[in-house]
Amino acid sequence: MNPETFAPEHFRWDFDEGVATVTLNRPERKNPLTFDSYGELRDTFRALVYRPEVKAVILTGEGGNFCSGGDVHEIIGPLTEMDMPGLLVFTRMTGDLVKAIRDCPQPVITAADGVCVGAGAILAMASDLRVATPETKTAFLFNRVGLAGCDMGACAILPRIIGQGRASELLFLGRTMSAEEGEAWGFWNRVVPQGELMTTANDLAARIAAGPNFANAMTKNQLNAEWDMGLHQAIEAEAQAQAICMQTEDFRRAYRAFVKKEKPVFEGN
Repeated sequence: MNPETFAPEHFRWDFDEGVATVTLNRPERKNPLTFDSYGELRDTFRALVYRPEVKAVILTGEGGNFCSGGDVHEIIGPLTEMDMPGLLVFTRMTGDLVKAIRDCPQPVITAADGVCVGAGAILAMASDLRVATPETKTAFLFNRVGLAGCDMGACAILPRIIGQGRASELLFLGRTMSAEEGEAWGFWNRVVPQGELMTTANDLAARIAAGPNFANAMTKNQLNAEWDMGLHQAIEAEAQAQAICMQTEDFRRAYRAFVKKEKPVFEGN
């Protein structure tokens, strides 16, 4: 996958100055996911592991909504006709998308407006940073369609963002979380007017892209890895990670810039 020429079939891809923007673009249906778009998104985020020229990713939706989750006609209906092995293939595939978002070294920023529900809420949850508008309505509505709230890693990730009690409320009730609640609870990093949504997301992405990208990837790796570590193991893992980063040219560039009282210009190596 060459980020300069990549032309996905099921979403829009833009790439400029190290920042890739993935836009879900079925606005007439509030940007639902299909079997094919799940797979293409998963494969795209997996491929980013090998594309260091991509330094940050913005995930957004077209037409005033982020994502309405799995398409009722193209996913939900067919699922009711599948046998258990087929269903497990599907649920593992959707989980693989979350793994791919978490495993790619680039920080991922969700920029959400309007509807952000079901698998759409999961995409936001799986991202590293999240920006919304006051009109954003978020719901993990699996319970409302007769399914468990434990979908695509929700029971593992959501409590770590907003706490066990609040996550339990959203997952048991399937109720909508307002943008105001989401910001107060720490789900949204920023809530900004609609006209400022992409400006804010692009500003965050540009600041990340201008940073020490090797070190940023190390930070994301440690944020993932340390979920399963005890304190002593985590401190040792961070000592090793930081020692590796201290061998980079970016570390030396920062030192030289500090001595000269200049702003460092990082190159990601």
